Amino acid sequence: MGALLSLDGVVAGYNQGLVLKGVNLSVDASEVTCLIGPNGAGKSTVLKTVSGLLKPISGTVCFDSEDITSLSTHERLRRGIVHVPQDRSLFPAMTVWDNVLMGAHIVRDHAAIRSRLATVVEMFPIVERRRQAHAGSLSGGEQKIVEIARTMMLDPKLILLDEPSIGLDPRSRRLVFDTIRELTKAGRTVLLVEQNARSGLAVAQHGAILEGGVVKLEGTGLSLLDDPLVAQLYLGAVAPTTSVASRATGVLPSPNSISALKEPQ
Repeated sequence: MGALLSLDGVVAGYNQGLVLKGVNLSVDASEVTCLIGPNGAGKSTVLKTVSGLLKPISGTVCFDSEDITSLSTHERLRRGIVHVPQDRSLFPAMTVWDNVLMGAHIVRDHAAIRSRLATVVEMFPIVERRRQAHAGSLSGGEQKIVEIARTMMLDPKLILLDEPSIGLDPRSRRLVFDTIRELTKAGRTVLLVEQNARSGLAVAQHGAILEGGVVKLEGTGLSLLDDPLVAQLYLGAVAPTTSVASRATGVLPSPNSISALKEPQ
């Protein structure tokens, strides 16, 4: 369906220096794009730059054929960009139902709210099943599902997911990745940052490796999973001396670039 989001030469950083050093990235509509790379490569910074939490120093961010580089976070939210941060963001003393309703805080159309609630309940049965439970009483995986359900109250075009499986047990991780698959089946677009690189690429139609503040390699999720050198550097496998990555770049990455993104044991 073509690119919904594109970053062109994006440079961004914090007080201590540059993190993104010219990121070029396209995210196609109704697909999952998974961004992997070493710790400190700038993956979460990409999400913050897209959602407006961080203003780029240079470069452009285009969304749905519009240059949104100078728009505020609130203006991007109204255009359908929703950011689910790494840290849990539910209100633990509030019920699951009230947490989901909080997702519609900028929506004034009550008919739209009722319609979206019906969609959320159908898509995420836990919202109805645990509606009166305090959000803080849910497991980590259940809380992440409710966070994602809450975003649907804004009818998002693009969902930015930052490390959704971090700290979860294997069963909860599977639940989260199954939910991500359901989002794309429902026509949503997801830009996923994931430390569990193997599972992230497995759920993604498109993958990109960020290292040193730039995108080093892109491909389908499956092609990156099947690439021996990518497996060595990012998935903890042993690789032969040639691969798609080495053929694409003409050089073999240094062993020093091996990241902390190995599949958790």
